Amino acid sequence: MAISAFRGSRLPLLHPPQLPAVRGVPSGLRKFNYRSKRFTLLAQYSQTQDLFSSRLQNSIENLPKLVEDIVQTSINTGPRGAIRLAQGIQAFVGSRSSTSGLPTELQLGLLSPLYLRRLFERMGATYIKLGQFIASSPTLFPPEYVEEFQNCFDRTPAVPFGEIKRTLLEDLGRPIESVYEYVDPTPIASASVAQVHGARLRGSQDDVVIKVLKPGIEDVLVADLNFVYVVARILEFLNPELSRTSMVGIVKDIRESMLEEVDFKKEAANIESFRRYLEAMGLTRQATAPKVYQHCSTRRVLTMERLYGVPLTDLDSISSLVSSPENSLITALNVWFGSLLACETFHADVHAGNLWLLRDGRIGFLDFGIVGRISPKTWAAMDLFLASIATEEYESMASALIEMGATDKDIDAKAFARDLEKIFSSIQELDTELVVATARGTTTNTTAVSANIVVDERQMNALFLDLLRVSESYGLKFPREFALLLKQLLYFDRYTRLLAPNMNMLQDQRISIVSNRRNRYRDSFK
Repeated sequence: MAISAFRGSRLPLLHPPQLPAVRGVPSGLRKFNYRSKRFTLLAQYSQTQDLFSSRLQNSIENLPKLVEDIVQTSINTGPRGAIRLAQGIQAFVGSRSSTSGLPTELQLGLLSPLYLRRLFERMGATYIKLGQFIASSPTLFPPEYVEEFQNCFDRTPAVPFGEIKRTLLEDLGRPIESVYEYVDPTPIASASVAQVHGARLRGSQDDVVIKVLKPGIEDVLVADLNFVYVVARILEFLNPELSRTSMVGIVKDIRESMLEEVDFKKEAANIESFRRYLEAMGLTRQATAPKVYQHCSTRRVLTMERLYGVPLTDLDSISSLVSSPENSLITALNVWFGSLLACETFHADVHAGNLWLLRDGRIGFLDFGIVGRISPKTWAAMDLFLASIATEEYESMASALIEMGATDKDIDAKAFARDLEKIFSSIQELDTELVVATARGTTTNTTAVSANIVVDERQMNALFLDLLRVSESYGLKFPREFALLLKQLLYFDRYTRLLAPNMNMLQDQRISIVSNRRNRYRDSFK
């Protein structure tokens, strides 16, 4: 605007027009006011020019570093980068054609949540994982993207068993038959990054599962993540304001997190750490995690004890295994809460597929690919936050969230507390449906009854996002570990509604949330 004021054959500020007389205002004062405005505009123009010059100078200084970064990343990526670029273009075109039946505003929105989610699913493993990262990180991404990426499905066709055998042979360094007596060629599960096969070990005859990284997936991940990193660097270079959002830092965190997830040695270490925690706390009769067979586990192959059980949402099967499903839930809660205090990492994906009631009555924790790390500061605030939820003391809850969040603003804690009360009063209004199915046996006259709980996932996510929206409206930004913790609590809330509908998991005296055992446990492993 300051520049447009200077357009024309002459400079209007240097040739001011005659001002109309204003009754009651001295002529000299009118001239002074006009000159004051003129100097203000000149000062604003000068400041804009200085800011532009400063940014230009910074860009020139940062250009060699950007070029060096891009060149080094391209070298690290190698020819696979060009292949993935071609696949990306193909996926882009395919996703665009699939939007033909959508409203015009969505077709035009190349970065609309729906379009981006479909594109990510077409792009394969890396972008599916990236979508899941977005879905689990509402503290980092806009709510409309978090909501849409809840639908990012990680279901991909199985890799032919011949390719899996090739990976096993390469990583084990010896004939497969010398390690496993039998490997089931039909996978138990197949996801974007890995697939799982049942097997039996030679010698011990132990039943195991083998988690195998899909061939070529590492190259794809590295190429894709490097590409995303370069794009983020270029965007920050072109628009320095984006550096305030820590875009490159977020991409680095995503890259580190995703590469950790496909390094099965790290997952094995997470499992062993959890098993040591159970041993140290005397909890091995209440809960377990699969034993890792180190002699046949590598970075791409993870051989684990096969556990037999049912998800915590299968009420009928649970009732046939234990007399008190409520006690089993209490055990699961105590073990998980205890791990927050006593382990360096906690299980950060306790959905029904990863939390089972085993045939022997113990709780089984499966799949430690996604774990969280909680800082002492965050845990102290989280402890107060949970206690405040239980007692419905919303001013304490507001104080806890203010302590946990990063902000440079002065926050009206009482107004924040009132907004939190509105959100948490809606928890009781979540639609919960108990689905009961019956089936008559073919050889007997008995009827089997199974029950499961259905909670609208979108409602739970909406509640979660409401909390973050309100907090961010007060200038608060939470660490990702807070989002991970809260998501797990929502999973446990779902199990409570099914297995112990009359129990308040944050107030029940049988559930130990606060403990001073953290340092004692850690000291024992120094």
